[in-house]
Amino acid sequence: MRKNKLVSILAVAGLAVATLGFTASTSHAAVFQVRLYVSGDTNVEKMWLTELIPAFEKANPNYNVDVSSFDLHGKNDALTLAKIMAAAKLKKDAGFDVIEAGFVQELGLKGFLTIPSTSRIPNISQVPTSLMTLAKGGIPYRASTVLLAYNSKVVATPPKTMDELLVWIKANPGRFTYNQPSGGGSGYAFAQSVIDKYMTDADIKTLVSEVNKPLQAKWKAGFDVLKSLNPYTYGKNGTYPSGNAATLSLVSNGSVDMATVWSDQFLSGLKAGTIPSYWKVAQISGPALTGGPAILGVPKGSRQGVAAQRFINWVLSPAAQNIIVGGTLNGYPVIPVTLLSEANQSKFAVGTDISTLRQGYLSSNATDFKNQWALEVPGK
Repeated sequence: MRKNKLVSILAVAGLAVATLGFTASTSHAAVFQVRLYVSGDTNVEKMWLTELIPAFEKANPNYNVDVSSFDLHGKNDALTLAKIMAAAKLKKDAGFDVIEAGFVQELGLKGFLTIPSTSRIPNISQVPTSLMTLAKGGIPYRASTVLLAYNSKVVATPPKTMDELLVWIKANPGRFTYNQPSGGGSGYAFAQSVIDKYMTDADIKTLVSEVNKPLQAKWKAGFDVLKSLNPYTYGKNGTYPSGNAATLSLVSNGSVDMATVWSDQFLSGLKAGTIPSYWKVAQISGPALTGGPAILGVPKGSRQGVAAQRFINWVLSPAAQNIIVGGTLNGYPVIPVTLLSEANQSKFAVGTDISTLRQGYLSSNATDFKNQWALEVPGK
């Protein structure tokens, strides 16, 4: 992680906020610092630090972006959410200008985000309206989904439904794994999808869009199924990989023949040669594994709100979206595929629509889910 860059604002405040196209009238250009909070896996941190931020700063010499805090797998999401809300209520600076985290939607629902507009962030006009609505005042900037990875040398025809997958797991003891939901989204997606099999569409929609603790009582049937898998998953004793990377290691070394993985991390592994080429991926239905957009938000009270919005506008540009798709992350774009380079367009099927990806639960519900899984499933 790079060191904090202490800068001073050399321009008059009124000029600084007047326009995104600000040009200093003095002989010394102003330097604007954008403080970025990232909650996610190490591949996301790497993308920001080694690709997106350097490219933005090269294109915008008067700006710098500092990853002021990185929270691996969002383990401190609940505490950070509370901190930001408390600061907003007191009209104080929370210490961040741009936030990438699973709780951004919740901040929006509670009225603690600066609502984006095309006057400040023109490129949001390229983002599907359905995704902007889903973001609750945040700004989707990339997407990914969890897929079922399988060893094609062993598995000729992968399961097509959740029911078929559960049957396969029990018929092949020790050859399937998913990681602890608190340790990474690929394991979380499998666990939530098993739970959702026993929930109504209306229940799922509610848990995705609003905090609802009473509805969580309906998770029991799914947790019972997850608990019943303990003798059949890798290790056969109710122990699970710690995170996404640990799952990918088991895939790479052949310890398992099937696992749930992030699409972007799997593709990165194939490109790097750490995952053998005979490993393939598929999606299941009934229900599908979860995915969806990663969302940025500008908290109310940000001391560099205008600079933050300029930064986000650049992240939605074709230049940045090409980095997200073609760089180390191998993500999905949120702008039309037709705006990407020809090389990156070729990676997606005609008509690719990320707005149809199945969503995970709202942050507070997801935190409760992870905690309940830890109590109900491992070692039982």
